[in-house]
Amino acid sequence: MSKENDKQFVTEITPQGEDFSRWYIDVIKKADLMDYSPVRGCIVFKPDGFEIWEHIKDEMDRRFRETGHRNAYFPMFIPESFFQKEKEHVEGFNPELPWVTEAGGEKLEERLAIRPTSETIIGHMYSKWIQSYRDLPVLINQWANVVRWEKRTLPFLRTSEFLWQEGHTAHETEEEAREETMKMLEIYREVVEEYLAIPVITGQKTKSEKFAGAVDTFSIEAMMKDGRAVQAGTSHYMGTNFAKAFEIQYLSRENVLELAHTTSWGTSTRLIGALIMVHGDDRGLVLPPKVAPTQVVMIPIGPPKTRDAVVGRADELFSELKKAGIRVKMDDRSDVRPGWKFNEYEMRGVPIRLEIGPRDMENGVCVLVSRITGEKKVVEQANLVEEIQAMLTQVQSDMLHRARKFMSDNFYSVDTLDEMKELMENKRGFTLAGWCGSEVCEDKVREVTGATSRNIPFQPAEHKHTCLVCGEKAQHTVVFARAY
Repeated sequence: MSKENDKQFVTEITPQGEDFSRWYIDVIKKADLMDYSPVRGCIVFKPDGFEIWEHIKDEMDRRFRETGHRNAYFPMFIPESFFQKEKEHVEGFNPELPWVTEAGGEKLEERLAIRPTSETIIGHMYSKWIQSYRDLPVLINQWANVVRWEKRTLPFLRTSEFLWQEGHTAHETEEEAREETMKMLEIYREVVEEYLAIPVITGQKTKSEKFAGAVDTFSIEAMMKDGRAVQAGTSHYMGTNFAKAFEIQYLSRENVLELAHTTSWGTSTRLIGALIMVHGDDRGLVLPPKVAPTQVVMIPIGPPKTRDAVVGRADELFSELKKAGIRVKMDDRSDVRPGWKFNEYEMRGVPIRLEIGPRDMENGVCVLVSRITGEKKVVEQANLVEEIQAMLTQVQSDMLHRARKFMSDNFYSVDTLDEMKELMENKRGFTLAGWCGSEVCEDKVREVTGATSRNIPFQPAEHKHTCLVCGEKAQHTVVFARAY
């Protein structure tokens, strides 16, 4: 294989600055994360893509369990009559619902929706399980697939079927339910920032953007490298809306029949898409060590006469790293040039490359190369485990720092709609603006700029005093952005 072909992996990736959408598709295909299925809008998660989800899932699940939640599973088929019980909910999801109308060769008496979300069927079950205040709180999470028949799809970010978790809890009081809602939002923020190295803005959704049937919706919003937003997680206080619809009642401590206060909260495999768009570059994927399927790739280098000795030593080091819990891969293919391998694993986003050759063996060292900086570091083999653990920690920290800087550099403050329009046409990023609370003004922003309200941030960089559309007194300071 010639040196000219060594960079083939990179040259086949469209530069971000040329066409960001094309770059994204090129990267997820070249990095072997997914493939298109024969079903419109559905993808196949290949092993590396699915393992990223598994690492996210494992960390989320650990934190859910630590806070007293348990996992359960509910049917994916939901009777049509269940959706009719909560009017706002069915109106919000109706265009996206696929229906089962026949089974076993016979037409069904009642259509069954394929699960878009599980509030209705879980509400039905909670009404059977909850009878007394002693049955509360109920803290249940479900890992499942859901289906929403999207008209426009994009792998990982918006597909007709996707994987997610959905938590559903029931409480005695509004105070307890609201505390749960915010607790889960904070868990999402922690995982996304600490594990995915993606900075987010936490805040409350406007009325027009809240979840169908919720009283209040809260979200974490992330900025992609093209300046667009991805809603990375949501947590909803449902009030007693679903309790009324499904008769989730309990006998209180005062012996009075009361409605339970419920919550729901969810994240999905769109986090994988966000991960790629936040950190990737023109060479391909850049994966945070905490979720990377392979954290270190080992590449033995040298002429055939020393190959067996080098590979033998590399095997020993491989075992040491494996024993230390580091996700390591050895690429000792003899028919592929080192330069090709370097470019391949850069494209796949492996955080650290370890090179070892005959001279390194003589000197008791090896070379570590960081994916995010390209810097080479010669380290003693005797300290290899500690050196790699330290570098993985540093890479994780640096990735979050870089993403935070990117968000800060592309976050703007505007006072008028004309300012926002000009920014959206000429720059990428988020804008902070005042809003009077009128849906008419919110719709006008979308119509003129293509941007939607992402959330009302809990800690805005500044507080706005006038509405960017009508000039009246601002009721809220809002983050606006174009979004996926």
